[in-house]
Amino acid sequence: MVDWQGRSIVHLDLDTFFVSVERLVNSKLIGKPVIIGGMSDRGVVSSCSYEARQYGVHSAMPMKMARHLCSDAVFVRGDGELYTKYSHMVTDIISEQTPLYEKASIDEFYLDITGMDRFFGCRQWTHELRQKIINNTGLPISFGLSVNKTVAKIGTGEAKPNGELYIPGMEVKPFLHPLPISKIPMVGEKTFHLLRSMGVDTIGTLSLIPKDMMERVLGKNGLVIWDKANGVDRTPVKPYSERKSIGTERTFDKDSIDVVKMNELLVTMVEKLCFDLRKKQRLTSCVTVKIRYSNFDTHTLQKRVAYTSFDHQLIPVAKELFARLYQRRMLIRLIGVRFSHLVQGSQQLNMFEDTPAQVNLYRAMDMLRNRYGKEKVQRAIALEKSSKP
Repeated sequence: MVDWQGRSIVHLDLDTFFVSVERLVNSKLIGKPVIIGGMSDRGVVSSCSYEARQYGVHSAMPMKMARHLCSDAVFVRGDGELYTKYSHMVTDIISEQTPLYEKASIDEFYLDITGMDRFFGCRQWTHELRQKIINNTGLPISFGLSVNKTVAKIGTGEAKPNGELYIPGMEVKPFLHPLPISKIPMVGEKTFHLLRSMGVDTIGTLSLIPKDMMERVLGKNGLVIWDKANGVDRTPVKPYSERKSIGTERTFDKDSIDVVKMNELLVTMVEKLCFDLRKKQRLTSCVTVKIRYSNFDTHTLQKRVAYTSFDHQLIPVAKELFARLYQRRMLIRLIGVRFSHLVQGSQQLNMFEDTPAQVNLYRAMDMLRNRYGKEKVQRAIALEKSSKP
């Protein structure tokens, strides 16, 4: 039986990750307010430095408002490929040192180091890992170490910027109780205002509310939030593997050499896979295309990309890989697409270039697909294919 409160869980979070990478490339940005996002007034803030936050700037804010609040900031479009590269560098260091880790997003990790204190000392080991990441990448990173994922994550938030915090089991409640309820993961703006209207402002006060009342007010989520307020979280660290992937392939009824048809099919495949990614709130950084000739020879080709889940970024990659793969001009029996190196995350990486209108278009399309089915909303090229006799 697992002793959930006797675990040693680490949460690692790269501080203002995009900004920190930009400062590695351009040291003149150090100490200055930096705002990363779309450059037009219709753009959105993707990330900002602590100096910019002092002016009220925050992620997802319209760029026009950010310019008004902090006109002296340095505005940067951002480089998704560069951020993805550094994310992989940090992942490689963690994977070399840690037997069980979860990559929660491009800049966030959970580690289960339970039992390691018999050989080292969990706090010292985590400190040394953090220093290795800093020394090898130049990136600031903070960690929280405690008995579960929730307390460790909250601990990281309190350790920032560029710090570390250890909360042993006996100190969990004294640590949590004075903090505002907004520190609890899952407490969004709507839940925050509801709880504040009930007179609940600290985690300690929240922990004293009867559990059945939390369920009546917030449903099943109320029970989870109540557990978190009481320092309870049984969620395991899920092993991360670069082989995590989703994919699809199509075997033709009749072997084909129709390149136009192949490209149309690729578009449809990528569209559906991207919808699945967004539905699961995941991003990919590797695209693989596969073809099988009529003689059963099978070939694959892959390409690393900046983390994304947007069709318009992944469709050209799939087409490029197919063009490079298909050199023999033989009949094709099968074609497939696979996205791998998946992480949890939203489309934050695309805020440097995508306007709110484009993001809203994807949301509208996905809402229609969720309601009426994947096939009901497709690109024109896919519709043209399906309407051919």
